[in-house]
Amino acid sequence: MDDLSEDEAGMATTRKKVDRDGGSGNRDRGTPRSKAHRGRGPALGCSWQCIWAMLIIWSTFLFLLATIGPICSLASAASNVEAQFGFLQALSCCRHRPDRGTGVARDDGSSRAGWSGDVRTLTTPWNRLCYGEKPPATLRIALFVKKWPVGGTPGGLERHAMTLHGELARRGHEVEVFTMSGDGSHPADVRDGNLRVHFVKPNANGGLPVFEAWELFARANASRAFDLVHSESVALPHWRAKDVPAMAASWHGIAFEVIHSDIVQDLIRKPGQPRSPELQKNMHERLLRVSDEVRFFHSYKHHVATSDFVSDVLRTVYELPEANVHTILNGVDESKFRPDPVQGAAFRAQLGVPARARLVLGAAGRLVRDKGHPLLFEAFREILKEHDDVYLLIAGAGPWGERYKELGPNAKTLGSMNPADLGQFYNSLDVFVNPTLRSQGLDHTLLEAMQCGKPLLATKFSSITRSVVISSDFGYTFSPNVEALIAALRAIIRDGKDKLREKGESCLEYASFMFTATKMAASYERLFLCMKNEIYCHYPLPHDCLPHRSKYFSD
Repeated sequence: MDDLSEDEAGMATTRKKVDRDGGSGNRDRGTPRSKAHRGRGPALGCSWQCIWAMLIIWSTFLFLLATIGPICSLASAASNVEAQFGFLQALSCCRHRPDRGTGVARDDGSSRAGWSGDVRTLTTPWNRLCYGEKPPATLRIALFVKKWPVGGTPGGLERHAMTLHGELARRGHEVEVFTMSGDGSHPADVRDGNLRVHFVKPNANGGLPVFEAWELFARANASRAFDLVHSESVALPHWRAKDVPAMAASWHGIAFEVIHSDIVQDLIRKPGQPRSPELQKNMHERLLRVSDEVRFFHSYKHHVATSDFVSDVLRTVYELPEANVHTILNGVDESKFRPDPVQGAAFRAQLGVPARARLVLGAAGRLVRDKGHPLLFEAFREILKEHDDVYLLIAGAGPWGERYKELGPNAKTLGSMNPADLGQFYNSLDVFVNPTLRSQGLDHTLLEAMQCGKPLLATKFSSITRSVVISSDFGYTFSPNVEALIAALRAIIRDGKDKLREKGESCLEYASFMFTATKMAASYERLFLCMKNEIYCHYPLPHDCLPHRSKYFSD
């Protein structure tokens, strides 16, 4: 000890004490801790397992803080409110941000059950969610569509394109359309606020000249780049679309659906009637068309299915990536199509329909075979034998217009009607009938009738039963044959007007939050924003509103 310094002597004494108390090498783990040791608190007596657990919990907390914090801050910035609320807004986002399935947050901290997550994972229609009245950012959108309404009576796709992109422009987005006129003329370009339409001259076959339309687009894009390109169906061919990085295509009818329509038309042949060479040719070509579509659809980055059925087909048969298929149902202008019983009664009187009529049916669209007019003609003729106070109003033009005259004064053909005048037509009806034999897209006439508070009678196709007439509360469906349609008409007559009014009210309530132009445009807007910046792929964001809850939503 004499050779040791004072410090070394102290260290040696300490080591002997530790060895004696069992601290050296943990030789005596069972030795009780001294009172002084016990008094230091639990932290110093924590085992190595406890320490590891605390480290893992702390690391997880830091990871979540680093992950959620930036998202909330960016979301607040996207809604243009952090300038006013700053840190408090981001903190509120983090405090009240709901997990998947836990509910959509409200400003007051309360919540209502609803969906949350990445909108790209949605397999149900985007129309079910609520995105707020104003967009968090504005976009520059290029649209390719084969025709744009100019004069005459526009078709369903033309009306859809004009309604959707007109509403997007009204919401503040800059939209430029590359198309040709619906009447085949070559008018000057049109500008209406944020909407500009570039017209090209139709080609020799009367179709959209893609090269000319693309040149106009390229010049506009070079001047100021577009955020994304939207194609209504194949207006922009796949060989052009594959080189566009931000590309979305909406499908209003695919070859796989048309095959079903061909089968239906083959099945309604009269006994002994031969299958027409045209039908045989079409059925063969359509099978090849499906195979072609499966191959070239992958050239389009994002796909908008306008019905739940098409969405499922694109994911399964067409083998498209789940995250690139989005279901957005069509919508119609709710300011033009709304209930107006007075207007409807006046329209009936103008046509000579007596006020005592037991039932007034109505159909609208092209009066051609594949729209189901052979079925409606035969079925209504049978119903007239049983009830002479039932009436049928048909808005549209085509070969079957003359045939309906054979049914006498109870069937009234009105010719083509301007979309602005269709509201009074729908309001004059007790039931709207869509007997289509074409399982394609989502027919706007069904949605327009619902917005006017009218129940539906429609063909039992998956695109209709899975997206529109999803409940008997909305009306009636029938298999595409005369016998089934007659049975459905008899059921309608038995139910009577009170029951029909009740179903019409259900239609109006559902259509008011699912099938409006406003909801359709907001859904497309969110998809387009998500394509530009993944911040907007999360739902809900601070500017989003509470989604509508409905008994018709099963998930």
